[in-house]
Amino acid sequence: MTNVFQDKNILVTGGTGSVGHGIVEKVLQYRPRAVRILSNDENGLNCLEKDLGGRPEIRLLLGDIRDKERIKNAVAGIDYVFHSAALKHVPICEYNPFEAVKTNVLGTQNLIEAAMEEEVTKFIAISTDKAVSPINVMGATKLLAERLTISANYYKGARKTAFACVRLGNVLDSRGSVVPLFREQIENGGPVMVTDPEMTRFVMGIPRAAELMLKAAEVANGGEIFILKMPALRIGDLAEVMIEELAPRYGHNPADIKIKIIGKRAGEKKHEELIEQEEAASVYELDDMFILTSQVLEGTKKAPVKRYSSKDETLLTREEIAVMLKEIPVIKDSQTKQRGN
Repeated sequence: MTNVFQDKNILVTGGTGSVGHGIVEKVLQYRPRAVRILSNDENGLNCLEKDLGGRPEIRLLLGDIRDKERIKNAVAGIDYVFHSAALKHVPICEYNPFEAVKTNVLGTQNLIEAAMEEEVTKFIAISTDKAVSPINVMGATKLLAERLTISANYYKGARKTAFACVRLGNVLDSRGSVVPLFREQIENGGPVMVTDPEMTRFVMGIPRAAELMLKAAEVANGGEIFILKMPALRIGDLAEVMIEELAPRYGHNPADIKIKIIGKRAGEKKHEELIEQEEAASVYELDDMFILTSQVLEGTKKAPVKRYSSKDETLLTREEIAVMLKEIPVIKDSQTKQRGN
């Protein structure tokens, strides 16, 4: 990457969340002038300040993307916006649909309008595989957030801001995701609660997600949806490998940790898609990602994909899952605890 962020002012919404935090840490490596971190989580901001060691370029902003006036102030003077604030848990959004709309849709609109008025250089919004052919409230609101972001490139008129999205799969080591949940259940001696062992999911770690966000901000011209090429796995395999890896570290026999099948939760799919069939004709391919756009991209080739679904992918083997897990903090932390450090 070229250093497009040096001496620039950056805003990260939802910066106390796992992916938002990862973006902050990554962008700080490029010597920005200031990084504003907006969150409605006061304790999260306090913890983030301690984690980052009081760096002078950090600005902690307490506020909510639903508050349009607060957003206008947060975006003033900003060059790049990374929008990761969202309600992301499928069952919670399913039972609280109006709240999901207020945050994921209206909050995104507030940010887009403020970014246009301020004419920020680029606006990059985080989306999700659940926005593809959505069957739940969370996915539907994220799909509409995608469309608002991409369509802002037409709505902005002569303003210079480029609007683009990044679609992520499941960020394995993120707060509230299945890996830390399984780890806690294993630490407590089980059972490990699995919705459906045959479910498949695209997976990635926080560093890769943050890298994709920054790369998108570097190369986006406006109107693109960037989709990282990522592996997929079976949830049952993930649970079994985690039991084998972690049970001994917590003083348990892996054979004693049982898996309990609890069934799909409200709004969940058995398999996820990152590109659906109708989108496939507009997808270009790079070595590490797909780019969904209506433009013609010079120097790239059309991707020979009909869709990009976890159902169709060659799934990670148990051995490959074990290797992947050892590279993420949720597993490293348990190793440190086991050593008594």
